[in-house]
Amino acid sequence: MKKHDALKIVFWISIAGILFSGYLSYTEIYRQVCALGNFGTCTSVFTIPACVYGLVMYTIIAIISYLGMKSRK
Repeated sequence: MKKHDALKIVFWISIAGILFSGYLSYTEIYRQVCALGNFGTCTSVFTIPACVYGLVMYTIIAIISYLGMKSRK
């Protein structure tokens, strides 16, 4: 597998992660409801929902993989 193909896969997986964690963050912050319902427990780390940390991490991964795809080396 070439580097460019691997970066494309990582980029699209990170976009899916952004969408999922963004939805979870929206429902927990603005609606004050855990989107997972009784299936899981919504946790907080330093009073910030854990899904927000996931959103930040997936965004960082998407940016890094995008920059890697655009590099000419």
